[in-house]
Order: sequence, then C-alpha cells, then structure tokens
Amino acid sequence: MTALHLYFAKASTFAQRTRVVLLEKGIEFTSTDIDFQNKSADFLKVSRYGKVPAIVHNGFELYESAIINEYLEEVFPEPTLLPRDPGAKAIARIWIDYANTRFIPAFVKLLRGKTVEEQEQGRREFIESLLYIEQEGFGKLSGDGAYFLGEHLSLVDISFYPWFERLPVLEHFRKFELPAETPRIQKWWATLRDRDSVKAVANSTEFYLERFTKVLGEPSPVSK
Repeated sequence: MTALHLYFAKASTFAQRTRVVLLEKGIEFTSTDIDFQNKSADFLKVSRYGKVPAIVHNGFELYESAIINEYLEEVFPEPTLLPRDPGAKAIARIWIDYANTRFIPAFVKLLRGKTVEEQEQGRREFIESLLYIEQEGFGKLSGDGAYFLGEHLSLVDISFYPWFERLPVLEHFRKFELPAETPRIQKWWATLRDRDSVKAVANSTEFYLERFTKVLGEPSPVSK
C-alpha cells in the first residue's frame, strides 16, 4: 500500500492545488493541517522553508506545490493531468508558469497593494492577464472543451483554480468583477467549481472575507 502523508493548511492556495491533484488521481493519503503558530518539528523536517504543501511518500520528502504536483503526475500517471505529447506538455508548463509569475502577482498587487496607486496598477495588470488568458489560452487551446487544454482537466486548470475561488474577496474589498470580455473564463470557472475534488477542498466566501478582513487590516466595506 502506498504511504503518502500530506502537510497542508486549509487557507493555503498552493496546498489546495496539491489536494485537488491527490483527489483527482484517487490517491490514498493521510494529512496534517498545519498550525503556523506552532509548527511541529516533523513538519519542519520535511518542509525546509516551513511552507505548505509538503509530502512524505514512502519515506521520500518533498515540498513546493508545482514540484509535488509534477511528481504525483509521474508516479501516479492515471488519470493524466498533463498532455503526453512533449510539445503540448511544454505549452502546459508555460501556462503554469504564467499563473505563478504573472497572474498571481497581479491578483496579489490588486488585493494587497500598500497604496491606492499600487492597487490600481494591480487592477490594470490583473485585467490584462485575464484578457490574455481568455484570448491566448482558452481562445487558442481549449477548442470546444470545457477546460484550459480542451476536454480534460489538467494541472493548468488546477494551477489557476485557488485564485478564482478568492474572487469574492476582490469583489468585496476592491469592487472587482470579471470583465464581460471573459465569457470562456466564466464558463470554465462554473464548470471547474462544480467538480467533486474542488468542492471537497473549497472554503466558503465567509471564510475568506473573515480571514482577509484580518490580513488586510481594513474595515469591511459598507454596502450602499
């Protein structure tokens, strides 16, 4: 029997990615929800940076979500979450990198920018990123499929997922809504959020609003 243990945190975007991968692949695992105010020695031994997710698989220790997810794809190849074709796989990895290096930083800048000017710059960058995903991602790669690379869920979808779950935070604190010019993204998100794996790891809007009210140190906006 495979012995896989996951260290995660309920609120962690990156841990959500790995949790979805584990569930989609039907991998049996045990888990520990980490208290960041009281990190155990066992956890710190596995995760050198003290971050989640981290896994121990048959004694092999690994951390960093993108690396963990590719490891799981190689060790547990079915159902596949990356294309088999080397070229298509490379394109998938480009989009995973785009999520990490362009999309997420713009989201964070909009939400957590220290000044209004920085937040507005983040808004522009986030909208630009969404339009790029709509046109260059879904517009060119999805075809008639429901997911980023077509008919089947992939690590690309999973890489973007957690930040779309947090869109209500942007709506609440930054009055942000998905542009009307992103119908493919909106349809994709409606499909993705209905998957059993995503529903299993999802948190409520109330959970995020309460959390980010504390994180941002801002009063909750008053509805008019």
